[in-house]
Amino acid sequence: MLRIISLNLNGIRSAVSKGYLDWLPRQQADIVCMQELKAQAGDLNPEMRSPEGMKGWFHHAEKKGYSGVGIYSRIEPDRVVEGLGIADIDAEGRFLQLDFGKLSVVSLYLPSGSSSEERLQIKFSFMDRFLPRMAALAASGQEVVVCGDWNIAHREIDLKNWKSNQKNSGFLPEERAWLSRLFDEQGWIDVYRRLHPEATDACYTWWSNRGQAWAKNVGWRLDYQIATPAIAGTALATAVYKEQRFSDHAPLTVDYDWAL
Repeated sequence: MLRIISLNLNGIRSAVSKGYLDWLPRQQADIVCMQELKAQAGDLNPEMRSPEGMKGWFHHAEKKGYSGVGIYSRIEPDRVVEGLGIADIDAEGRFLQLDFGKLSVVSLYLPSGSSSEERLQIKFSFMDRFLPRMAALAASGQEVVVCGDWNIAHREIDLKNWKSNQKNSGFLPEERAWLSRLFDEQGWIDVYRRLHPEATDACYTWWSNRGQAWAKNVGWRLDYQIATPAIAGTALATAVYKEQRFSDHAPLTVDYDWAL
């Protein structure tokens, strides 16, 4: 079995202070994809770089305390791809790929467009330029799992208040249609939805810090493991972990019938 966890940390140092690295070994994960590190290489202590039984690889943002992605793995990868080779995107530390034989695992942090019109346009630009990379990954001959915070709720069942959010970034028609292109045109599989096609309240992975969103479970499903068909077809179980909070996001775990 292959267990992959994806989690937006909203700051690795903050998550560690809330018990993240104590919790992690108990999960018996093989690979852990992380987003929003909010840390530079020099900010990571040895345990953050290589927690118990694992080793970490990272793609940091140039801006301090911002963005950044990482992957912990029990097994040494054959190849590491840091960034997309697109300067403005790579400056924000949003893409990291590790290859293990015929399997590639990606940690992705798609920009949020909710803070301003400028950031929304940056998000759309990222989406436009990232779509061909997803097509190339799908056609690469590798099995691929792209884990991450996609900052898009795909369908009405993927967020609590969908009616009032139709004009807000994260649930805009253009964003949702872009995700649909990945599934319908490129053949990617939304692994959580393959196993839980009708789940509503249980599917959320992010809650606003405003109001009582967490207490009332007024959430959004923004975190996905999106995979090529063969490995997606081996997914046995998936769960969103909510017993402890390390971040405003919850960890998404998938178990695959797959050997590294």
